[in-house]
Amino acid sequence: MLTALLWPLSLPFRAAVALRRLLYQRGILRAVRLSAPVVVIGNITVGGSGKTPLVAALARALAQRGHRPGIVSRGYARMSGDRVPIQVAVDDDPDRVGDEPLLLARAGFPVVVARDRVAAGRALLARHPECDVILADDGLQHYRLARDVEIAVVDTTRVPGRPWLLPAGPLREPPSRLAEVDAVVALVPTGGVGPASLPGAFAMTLAGAILVRVGDRDVTAPAAQFAGDGVHALAGIGHPARFFAQLGELGIAATPHPFPDHHRYVADDIAIAGARAILMTEKDAVKCEAFADARCWYLPVEARVDDALVTLIEGRLHGRQAA
Repeated sequence: MLTALLWPLSLPFRAAVALRRLLYQRGILRAVRLSAPVVVIGNITVGGSGKTPLVAALARALAQRGHRPGIVSRGYARMSGDRVPIQVAVDDDPDRVGDEPLLLARAGFPVVVARDRVAAGRALLARHPECDVILADDGLQHYRLARDVEIAVVDTTRVPGRPWLLPAGPLREPPSRLAEVDAVVALVPTGGVGPASLPGAFAMTLAGAILVRVGDRDVTAPAAQFAGDGVHALAGIGHPARFFAQLGELGIAATPHPFPDHHRYVADDIAIAGARAILMTEKDAVKCEAFADARCWYLPVEARVDDALVTLIEGRLHGRQAA
């Protein structure tokens, strides 16, 4: 009922989105091209769809092929008032730089955050001139940053029944936008098949079966250790049910505790009486390290996608060099 009431408000939002895109397409609003090629990974919906794991996977794959990738991000929901770009360190405060950029930095890549992705890209290249390709995490709608490759990620378990834009629905842009990107990556459940509803999309899964103790990455445990009663699971991501379902596929029947995306955890959030183990995503874990106890574990996941996607990206990058 609320969705229907909000539908009229989505019409001016749709018009504003279309006008803004048209202004950039016609050159009235000018996009800024950086000295290194840019690959944008984003989505047309609000909330998580697996973008950050895909950015990490593409960075690793490009590095294996001889490239030197760097990453820029807005650092959504960070509390820092700094307006200048910030290079993310592996021991940074997630409130200062954002939880997802911190994960990407810990994956071993130079990461710079700023609301203005152009400023972030310039700062990245100034500090790391060796970078020959920039991956922009969640920058599909940041048209001021010119891009050489656009990749849209879609969570096939959350495809809306009615394609309504904000605030009536979850869409940032209309579904027709997917026809304009260079590649669509469809997140499917582990063990699932390719998405029949998205022909031509690259299927992606998030794989992980070994848990790591929060605050001590040298301590690991197999999923079987968490079978049985007394196990609880926290998830402050865009789609918490996806994490709980993944634990179920690993044979872990955890009591779920969903939180809003980018939730700022406090010690009371893990003060669960009678909990034998408290499981969470790696994104949640970086915000719990200061007060986590020995019951707290996280599940690292790795995006697995067809290597043909990396070949497609390289083809676009080589096309820019040839031009």
